[in-house]
Amino acid sequence: MGHHHHHHIDSEAGDRRVLLAVLVNLGLTVAQVIGGLISGSLALIADALHNFSDAISLIIAFGARKIARRPADAGMTFGYGRAEVVAALINYTTLIVVGLYLLYEAALRFVDPQGVDGWLVVVIAGIALAVDVVTALLTYSMSKNSVNIRAAFLHNVADALGSVAVIVAGTLILLYDWRLVDPMVTLLIAGYILWQSFIEIKGVIRILMLGSPPNIDVGNVLDHLRNIEGVSDVHQAHLWLVEEHVVALDAHLVIENGAWGRADAIKSKVKSALLAEFGIEQVTMEMECSAHACANPAVFGH
Repeated sequence: MGHHHHHHIDSEAGDRRVLLAVLVNLGLTVAQVIGGLISGSLALIADALHNFSDAISLIIAFGARKIARRPADAGMTFGYGRAEVVAALINYTTLIVVGLYLLYEAALRFVDPQGVDGWLVVVIAGIALAVDVVTALLTYSMSKNSVNIRAAFLHNVADALGSVAVIVAGTLILLYDWRLVDPMVTLLIAGYILWQSFIEIKGVIRILMLGSPPNIDVGNVLDHLRNIEGVSDVHQAHLWLVEEHVVALDAHLVIENGAWGRADAIKSKVKSALLAEFGIEQVTMEMECSAHACANPAVFGH
């Protein structure tokens, strides 16, 4: 179950794509806010707020990408890779706040429905849909390898769906003067934003809390090591994500009686197995002779 990362886009080309996506989203946000105010459409302003959050998300992502490339130093001995994870946490938290605000505004519109210019809503939402598709295409290939860019890509997909919903709302207002459809669509957009954000933020928090990778069974890892010739036991293990794609393990490795002379070779075999079977790249092992191993050790932690 090794990890194979495919980076088809170099860093500079990726940065250019992110910057272009930022400019496109900022331009769209301004157009949607003006259109929403003129037409009186809360749904259009809701979609604009989501687009603006995407632009901010991309700006934060761009800065985080730059910071994450810095090499490790005395101040940050693990390096700066988690800058992208911190950026993702900021972005999702902001989205949750925006989603809750939209729920509040939609509730007010249900109590006091407002007039909406259906034609303007449909035209601007149509333009928004085209821009959302372009932005999603700009970030799609990078989204496969970055929690940060993936968040931005998913936001744009949500924007595209929101634009479709706004077009439907504007059309229904034009045809039937159904004013309540505007806050109803706003509720749908807000609900999608909140649902998406709560799902994605779990993985981000897991990394920041030094959680083990969700796709690796830690028990299987330790059992695999215990079955290697010369290994008596493994305990006091810590398995965590240093950053999104870098897994680390530190543990106490107990060497069988009579095998201490081969301890270095056994350790090398353990490291090779961890990389080949589980994609664990960073490994630190404290070697113990079985005759002098820790008394009553914990399997995980200290």
